[in-house]
Amino acid sequence: MSATEIAQRHFSAAMAEAEQAGMDRDGVCRALLGLVVTKYIETRTVADVQSELRFVADNCDPDTDFMFMRP
Repeated sequence: MSATEIAQRHFSAAMAEAEQAGMDRDGVCRALLGLVVTKYIETRTVADVQSELRFVADNCDPDTDFMFMRP
């Protein structure tokens, strides 16, 4: 099992639990993101975590090719 598969399984479970509890999915996503950042900070510098988050934010549009992709 890959890291992505493990993460997807737990993320799906969290979304399902939030829906059953009538909770806002955005709130759960925000909480999960906060947990990820907290875990990253244990072993990475703040600048490195910021760079990681910036990369994800800059490349989250599914309709836009990554800057490093060629046609």
